[in-house]
Amino acid sequence: MGEANRSLNLAQTDQTDNFLSVAPVKEDWGGDGSGRLNLSGRSTAISKEYVPRQYQFFNTNTVPEEPGWRISGMPDRVLPGRRRLLTWHDCGASTSRVILPPKFAAPSGIFTADLEIFILSGKIQIGEWQLGQHGYSFIPAGVKVESWQVLGEEEAEILWMENGPVPLQYQDAETNHPDARISEFIPALDSKLLPWVNIEARKKKKILRQHNNGGQTRLFIYLPHYETQYGMIYSYNEEAYALGGYCDLGNYPFAKDHFCYCPSYNTLPREITVDGLFGFARVDRDVSQTAVVSSYAHING
Repeated sequence: MGEANRSLNLAQTDQTDNFLSVAPVKEDWGGDGSGRLNLSGRSTAISKEYVPRQYQFFNTNTVPEEPGWRISGMPDRVLPGRRRLLTWHDCGASTSRVILPPKFAAPSGIFTADLEIFILSGKIQIGEWQLGQHGYSFIPAGVKVESWQVLGEEEAEILWMENGPVPLQYQDAETNHPDARISEFIPALDSKLLPWVNIEARKKKKILRQHNNGGQTRLFIYLPHYETQYGMIYSYNEEAYALGGYCDLGNYPFAKDHFCYCPSYNTLPREITVDGLFGFARVDRDVSQTAVVSSYAHING
């Protein structure tokens, strides 16, 4: 029994040390995983098992909050936060709403998986950089992050996106991992300074990060009186979080703090808004490619 336990521990240590060598998870639309989002095949807060080709909309405020949440591997002295787990993959990737308390402070180190952070409210500081509301950061696995903390007396609420393909853990490190993708590091991005780009009439986006395979992390806006004439088929995976306004997706009123997970090849209903919608989204494919998005006249919502 002792030898078996030692072998297991060695295997776990080897996996931890070689987290950058783990093969990417292939996307269910045929991609090779080079985008590294691992949005394929996710379970959600309203479906504990992955349901292929079925979009899911829900109000994140109804998701139970997990008290005492900690980043795996962080020292015990680091204050715990709270988490609402929204989606997750068996490989360890996940998307959550995380609340960090005032006086939260974490030491410098590295993470074993890519991490995206989008600030919903409050303010944090990472090294010399500050992130306020709607600020964004992308921390590739193995890149050393300086010590970070919540600023002020208010909690910081964050969309916390762990991208796998291994569970995210903190590790104490003095330098970057030798194979870390340092050139992709985005320490702090103020989305208010980015320009809006037209997608189509009455629909715009701000690109926060362009992924290796053409996918994107972005903000989007539907201007008042935006509507589609038909339902749509999406040949990619998408997560979206409503930051303000609303849009009727068929019979579902998608409003502030609501979330959608749209797996590949689902058929989305018509989108109609009178007042407009502002949101955050991630897609795991270059949606400008031919036939990635197709109208479907039989789906009218």
